Amino acid sequence: MTQKLCDDLTFRILGCAIEVHKHLGPGLLESIYEKCFVHELYLRGLHYRTQQKVPLSYKGIDLEAELRYDVLVEDCIVVELKSIEGILPIHEAVLLTYMHILAKPKGIIINFNCTNIFKEGQKTLVNHLYAALPRR
Repeated sequence: MTQKLCDDLTFRILGCAIEVHKHLGPGLLESIYEKCFVHELYLRGLHYRTQQKVPLSYKGIDLEAELRYDVLVEDCIVVELKSIEGILPIHEAVLLTYMHILAKPKGIIINFNCTNIFKEGQKTLVNHLYAALPRR
């Protein structure tokens, strides 16, 4: 994996979200958007997993926690889907934590409750793992 491949994948993921938003618009439940979003990923040949538990360990003890990410695309990018008034710092913190626990370099929050996914309905986050990837 390189930064360029990761960025290209981000572009494809956002394209899926834009396509879903174009057809459905804002105002539906997150679960509806998730079903349509993963169908769009499938149509575009992207591999994904949904609603998997995020393992949580504290000082060597594995904890039973109901942490679940929304979508993991190509075993590289964690996608958190929302249908809310706006993306808040707590949503970013949760995504960064998932990225850390899962050891993934990039994450995207997609909020379908907006007028324009690209301008106001998405936030892309990277961490030290992304910085360590080769550029090309």
